[in-house]
Amino acid sequence: ICRRQISRPTMIPLKIFGIFEDRRKFYTKSLIDTKSFQDDIIVKDGDELFRYWNPRSSKLGAYLYKGARDIFIREASKVLYLGVASGTTASHISDIVGKNGMVFGVDPAFRPLTNFYFLSKERRNLAPILADASDPASYKQLVPQVDLIIQDIAQRHQTLIFRRNIDMYLRKGGFAILSIKSRSIDVKQKPSIIFKRVRRELEHDYTIVDFKSIEPYERDHAIIIIKK
Repeated sequence: ICRRQISRPTMIPLKIFGIFEDRRKFYTKSLIDTKSFQDDIIVKDGDELFRYWNPRSSKLGAYLYKGARDIFIREASKVLYLGVASGTTASHISDIVGKNGMVFGVDPAFRPLTNFYFLSKERRNLAPILADASDPASYKQLVPQVDLIIQDIAQRHQTLIFRRNIDMYLRKGGFAILSIKSRSIDVKQKPSIIFKRVRRELEHDYTIVDFKSIEPYERDHAIIIIKK
């Protein structure tokens, strides 16, 4: 059952498109007026519903709380989400891109993607794709050129997967967000060394827009954003 907050605060729109703030918490304006996730905190402000973006359950949400200036998602954006899982973060992106946008969610695991599939029945701007992101050609018939790529994959070769999908699907001038899971790349190396290595690999071919550790929300994780 969704938890609904009874109070009616005044939501303040931030400079980051589609993000609202109340009492130092961030929200997206809900695309739909029905339930979304069981642990949603939904706040009603006037006639509109806003969904709390929990930094403990979303890497992109954690990035917001770490002082992000932009997440490069706009109304009507086309987004490719690699490692979408059950769709917690994707549901907030769905709110932001609106009815004219689209989020293509790729994941190789059947069980979490099943949850994402049922979510897509409520949110028509979500498209579940059962596939392995390390083989981007396998979903070429389903995904067009996109404005933004987001990747949240716990694999050793996550940077290579990121680059392959950028080269195939990201439009020129588009942005891509990588959640770096340092322990998945090399459990023996210090996360700071892994982060520097990934940054060097990416800045050779792309413009680095931002880099931030997302601790304490996610241990040994960082977000890096590039522009193609």
